[in-house]
Amino acid sequence: MDFSRRHLLGLLTAMSSVFISTTSQANTYPSKPVTLMVPYPVGGLSDVIARTVNSTLSKNFGQPVIVDNLGGGSGSIAAAKVLNSPADGQIIFQGSPNELILAPLAISAVKFKSEDFRLVQMIATAQIVFLARKDLPVSSVDEFLAYAKKEAQAGRPITYASVGPGSFYHLLGEHLSKVTDIPMTHVPYKGAAPANQDLLGGQVDIFLAPFGKIYDELNKQGKLKVLAMLNNERLESVKDYPAISESKSLKNFTFTIWTGYFVKKETPEAVVQVIHKAITDSLSDPVVRNGLEANSQLVAKPLSLQAVDKAYVDGITQFRAIAKSINLQPQ
Repeated sequence: MDFSRRHLLGLLTAMSSVFISTTSQANTYPSKPVTLMVPYPVGGLSDVIARTVNSTLSKNFGQPVIVDNLGGGSGSIAAAKVLNSPADGQIIFQGSPNELILAPLAISAVKFKSEDFRLVQMIATAQIVFLARKDLPVSSVDEFLAYAKKEAQAGRPITYASVGPGSFYHLLGEHLSKVTDIPMTHVPYKGAAPANQDLLGGQVDIFLAPFGKIYDELNKQGKLKVLAMLNNERLESVKDYPAISESKSLKNFTFTIWTGYFVKKETPEAVVQVIHKAITDSLSDPVVRNGLEANSQLVAKPLSLQAVDKAYVDGITQFRAIAKSINLQPQ
């Protein structure tokens, strides 16, 4: 056998081995429990989403899906843990632009890039709510801006909470300060749960946060104020609250943020396809849909893997542009 024939035979053998290995991975994955990594503490909306989805996802996988909460670093600590694990699909990251696009731009200690992850499927889009402490002497966004301007002039800038430096909610606060030309003070937390605790305790003035039914209940109980939804129109699920577009000063301050499930980019394609199908099937499950909608999440339209890849690239471009607009610098 001459060299070229031997070379061709070797190449075909190698290709066959890869095909067999890939097929085997698809047939056996997952062979043990899967971890769903949530980058925030128990009690926040991210945790609620994970525990809404994990039971159905377990059925679709045929293996338990265990929720693991690890807060800190605007979600980057949990993201780094995923990257330090094998690229075998055993750890799925529940993330958003907060952790994977913005954290690397805002935190100098973060060494990973957005492109180190692959988005497998969108889960839901969150509406953003404009929250204020219960005793803040305002009842609308326009009244808030007038109050915030007066306080800033008196050397008492209002404070706004976020789930960490560089998080989307940090950027929203900075953007709010910039477009209104009103100085405001950022107060970062490790997640929504501790931010909510201080908002309820009157330790922080406002919180631009992903909306959940808990805020509707707390508003009705008089424990905090819902000033507006950052929507361009009133949606049926939150029809009792004004859209930000109804204000005089912030008509165009409209934002939402999506949540999706990610794996390391090196994860074998066959495994990614299994995960994609399991998540996609979960999105049509009534329990999952009802649970997400009960928390005012807009359930994502299932996308093909090709469309998901494009959506992630588009998201990276969009959120990097927002960060650039406020001159976000790593700290």
